[in-house]
Amino acid sequence: MMEKPHSCFIDGFTLTFLLLNLALGRVAGADTYSRNDFPVDFVFGSGTSAYQVEGAANEDGRSRSIWDTFAHDGYAHGENGDVACDEYHKYKEDVRLMVETGLEGYRFSISWSRLIPNGRGPVNPKGLQYYNNLINELTRNGIQPHVTLHNFDLPQVLEDEYGGWVSRDIIRDFTYYADVCFREFGDRVLYWTTVNEPNVFALGGYDHGSSPPQRCSPPFCVIKSTRGNSTYESYLAVHHILLAHSAAARLYRRKYKNKQQGFVGISVYSFGVFPQTNTEKDRVATQRVRDFLVGWIMEPLQYGDYPISMKINAGERIPSFTNRESEQVKGSIDFIGVIHYTNLNITDDSDALKNPLRDFDADMAAKMCKYFFKLKDSEFSKRLKLVIYGYRGN
Repeated sequence: MMEKPHSCFIDGFTLTFLLLNLALGRVAGADTYSRNDFPVDFVFGSGTSAYQVEGAANEDGRSRSIWDTFAHDGYAHGENGDVACDEYHKYKEDVRLMVETGLEGYRFSISWSRLIPNGRGPVNPKGLQYYNNLINELTRNGIQPHVTLHNFDLPQVLEDEYGGWVSRDIIRDFTYYADVCFREFGDRVLYWTTVNEPNVFALGGYDHGSSPPQRCSPPFCVIKSTRGNSTYESYLAVHHILLAHSAAARLYRRKYKNKQQGFVGISVYSFGVFPQTNTEKDRVATQRVRDFLVGWIMEPLQYGDYPISMKINAGERIPSFTNRESEQVKGSIDFIGVIHYTNLNITDDSDALKNPLRDFDADMAAKMCKYFFKLKDSEFSKRLKLVIYGYRGN
């Protein structure tokens, strides 16, 4: 029997913060497992993002990113990444801790602002040196480097110049940036994630305004904003992300794959979603949520186009791929990274479609019912099984 959920919500602000905060829950206790319970080629590792750990935000030529702006404008609970974990200076200590922990892989992101401070053009030699040092330290200690190119931290200069991900200009600049990374680090890095969680990034940054670059429009904003349009900009940002990703993947396959033998993918945030009741309306709504949250990214990568439910509900507000773009995007992944924390129950909210002014959440036309778990040791195994079962729902 399915445990009864405590509350249902559709508010985008709540959704975004659920996505961002679920990772903070305390993980304690579990059934006993050992390394021998996993295949020999299974890689255990950990992951970080540049702004989360590097620090040295104002050192050695690094320029500001949209995360710097977001934090220094007071939207990160008074905190910022100016120092953070200071990995920029303490990377050797960090790698030593990874070795002591027994990690076999380390997923980190490159700060575009540190490597190419102007967003395009000259490479910052100090930034290049830092990432070479980090990668060399990892490989010297037998730890696989897994690199993410974009993790919510676009250079602010590109946001100021042309609006960042809402402009097609970003495709050219991202491909140039990816080319620099493939060229400089690809002899030691085999696994490349182009963009981390494009679905979450687009919703928080271009619909709700709850995360950088805080583009949104009333009544959908959770902040006071004078720039952006929540009715279509999240769709536009993801469209350009998919085109930029596929352009970078195509570049890698043509220019570097034969020599470097690496892999290019993307990572997607995923809920396990299940109908709240056994009614047809809730079952259809559950599939619609899958389409909007996961199919939004995955179906273009698999089939070259967005899910039918999204095209119907969003209409002209969701961009279309040309035939050439569709062929470029389709199959442009060697792997998919899945970020998954919890499961949700879904109820239909088709009445939302009656409103002529809609954003992504209203187009999805569903309410999501969340669980709250107290992570006591005795309950952790039950929660773990529920969460793992959620993979089957996607």
